[in-house]
Amino acid sequence: MILDWAKADAAQRTGPSDHEAKHWNDTLTVNLWIASPMMAGYSFVKQRITVPEEEDQIIKDWFKKIVKKNPNATDVTKKLLRNKKEIITENKSKVGWYIRKDINIEFIKTNHHNPNYISSINLNTKQLKISSNINEVIVDADILIIAIPSAFISSEFAKIDTSINEKIIFTAVKGVVPQSMLIVGKHLHEKYKVPYEKIGVITGPCHAEEVAMERLSFLTVACSNTNLAKVIALMLKTKYIRTKISNDIIGTEYASMLKNIYAIAAGIAHSIGYGDNFQSVLMSNAIREMKRFIKDVYNFKRNINNSAYLGDLLVTSYSVFSRNRTFGSMIGKGYSVKAAQTEMQMIAEGYYATKSAKIINSDYPTRIPIIDAVFSILYEGKNADKVFKKLVKKLD
Repeated sequence: MILDWAKADAAQRTGPSDHEAKHWNDTLTVNLWIASPMMAGYSFVKQRITVPEEEDQIIKDWFKKIVKKNPNATDVTKKLLRNKKEIITENKSKVGWYIRKDINIEFIKTNHHNPNYISSINLNTKQLKISSNINEVIVDADILIIAIPSAFISSEFAKIDTSINEKIIFTAVKGVVPQSMLIVGKHLHEKYKVPYEKIGVITGPCHAEEVAMERLSFLTVACSNTNLAKVIALMLKTKYIRTKISNDIIGTEYASMLKNIYAIAAGIAHSIGYGDNFQSVLMSNAIREMKRFIKDVYNFKRNINNSAYLGDLLVTSYSVFSRNRTFGSMIGKGYSVKAAQTEMQMIAEGYYATKSAKIINSDYPTRIPIIDAVFSILYEGKNADKVFKKLVKKLD
């Protein structure tokens, strides 16, 4: 289809009728908004089939014409048509990957799997450009995806000595930066001056363990620049990952932060003896509390029942893969916060999110009984059983 459109547009240069010329010029204007996704999609097609050089050139010339004839073309669209790092003229088969420890990098290169996380998955090291130098990875990339625990963002970003404010940055971090008490997008904007239109969020009910098993998962790609969201969504889409886009970048990121707190509450409730009936009531109240909180912080037209909000809340609160539910379960069994964190050897983002949510809510009149309960247990050392007996009276 792309080739047919490109050939038809090329034909107008040989002298089409006035009607045909107007039709294709209008098409160029109308189709600018889908140019980036089309380019990204075409790049993936070229990775799977051989496109004759002549046809490839026709398509590339057409894409270039779309950008040239439209002053509103985004930087992202232009980047996709740029020199040797572009997606169209050279299929990008390598992915940069920053890993802190050289010993882990050597292990992956030798054994083709990660020694620490989801080790059963085979990694195609020919497609990976792994480095322990974060600046090297950043310089070589147009698009950065942050997927490190929020607790380590400040310390890892302190190693950066190159500018990132011109980069396109998507965060898959579902938490807050403890040092600034900001969601990651706001942290990047305020501390590193990255424009909001170049910041995006990858969220939704999508545990890595199930993705590794190729079980059907759903992602939401949120960005104020919908063209950019479409490009990233296409890049992430596979036979077992379905993607959708959103322009609620702030709301989706707050939802991904808050659901971790509610998952801790679910874990605590389970360990102190509450059953499935109570858990359903807890989740019903949690989604309404989330709605109130996000609306006060960022009033935006959204459907709180969408997968990026309710869906992510449910999987994080119920799944056996949920670190935050596991953390809550240990707290409910009597573990101290430090002991639970040490034994888990993983970061439960909800611990930091709880304190941040309390601080943020101090500026608003939002009623947040579940967050208040979790905060009193984690930060004030109150007895979980007594706190939940009081919480029950506030739920409906």
